[in-house]
Amino acid sequence: MTIPMHHADLERPDVPALLDRFGRPLRDLRISVTDRCNFRCRYCMPREVFGPSFQFLPREEILTFEEITRLTRVFAGLGVRKVRLTGGEPTLRADLPALVRMLAAIDDLEVTLTTNGSLLAHQAQALADAGLRRITVSLDSLDDAVFRSMNDMDFPVQLVLDGIAAAERAGLAPVKVNAVVRRGVNEHTLLDLARHFKGSGHVLRFIEYMDVGNTNGWRMDEVVPGREVVERISAAMPLVPLEANYRGEVAQRWAYADGSGEVGVITSVTEPFCGDCTRARLTAAGELVTCLFASHGLDLRGRLRDGSSDADLVHVIRGVWSQRDDRYSEIRSAATATLPRLEMSHLGG
Repeated sequence: MTIPMHHADLERPDVPALLDRFGRPLRDLRISVTDRCNFRCRYCMPREVFGPSFQFLPREEILTFEEITRLTRVFAGLGVRKVRLTGGEPTLRADLPALVRMLAAIDDLEVTLTTNGSLLAHQAQALADAGLRRITVSLDSLDDAVFRSMNDMDFPVQLVLDGIAAAERAGLAPVKVNAVVRRGVNEHTLLDLARHFKGSGHVLRFIEYMDVGNTNGWRMDEVVPGREVVERISAAMPLVPLEANYRGEVAQRWAYADGSGEVGVITSVTEPFCGDCTRARLTAAGELVTCLFASHGLDLRGRLRDGSSDADLVHVIRGVWSQRDDRYSEIRSAATATLPRLEMSHLGG
């Protein structure tokens, strides 16, 4: 694998780049603040696995806000510039704006959030007031019947749209809207989504159905390639390609030819982008994970609670990242299909 060495544009002059074995810098940290979710989307938390008897993490095993903030400061000292709060569903975590406020106080750090939007109408203003900079909302279809079926909680699409509108009023626009595309499930509703958000100022992104975890029943024939999504949209509303905004941007960007906005496609299955991956993940239980398709992580919570100093944490994180050689999407094959993987709800996407 050839990795382009053009990471200088993301470096902070006061923080030497921490590079992995393929020259990829550590720049982004995704933090799962809870392993719980109020949806049961089949590509993430299917009901037959995550049912009433499923044992979620007890409260004492989840990182406190103070522990999350301390670890984030350590990561920021190693070059992290952007933090994304995820879950499960992060807005289920009590008093989430307090955590946002704590993280937003860290110098030169952008705090963002990914949510299913179900509680956003009630929380958007408080999150923005606390210092949240940007927000991404998952919305897989505008067809109410399809959406209710996909979230498997009979949750109506209008309440998510209300959440997006609340985020816009709170100053969190443009909102990024993510739609996972699954053949035979919702690909027939792609144009409806594109038409709805065209000209809105928000950015719609279509994500290929991925083989994250071991419980979502992933099959390659249910993946709708990103290039097919672009062809479908462009046939109705012509698109032209755009350059990436920065190294490590996961979406391929396309603009409407009439200048009325843009869409993106995230193609980790058909056109992997491991070569530019700058992301580390921190699970709700405090494990450091270096790939979305990882089978395990490194326990940082235990080190925090056993009295490790910040210097100790820096040493451990440096050691993990400098030895990182993850590139699952580039080596995906029949040989990798049976490898155990952490669940999406554990990792936070």
